[in-house]
Amino acid sequence: KSHPQHVLAKRQQKAGGAILSFTLKGGKKAAFKLINQTKLCSITANLGDTRTTITHPATTTHCRVSPEARKAAGITDGLVRIAVGLENVVDLKNDLIGGLKK
Repeated sequence: KSHPQHVLAKRQQKAGGAILSFTLKGGKKAAFKLINQTKLCSITANLGDTRTTITHPATTTHCRVSPEARKAAGITDGLVRIAVGLENVVDLKNDLIGGLKK
């Protein structure tokens, strides 16, 4: 709710959204640790899959963008992006919680 575009997102995603992102404290090291700990998420930059995918945009989809441009776009070294697939939401939550705990 604290994000400046929260109201816009709520209006555009009334039925929910399939892509989410969040930033982990600890930068790239923390992001890679989470990504490598997940079991259900497929590690890829491909968004066109029925499986849930997890990516590190700074080193995949935006690796050729300058650090300054990434920063301006909010793409930090700790940013992780998840494109939710068809798996059970409880299983996905548990997978991510398990990865975050480690």
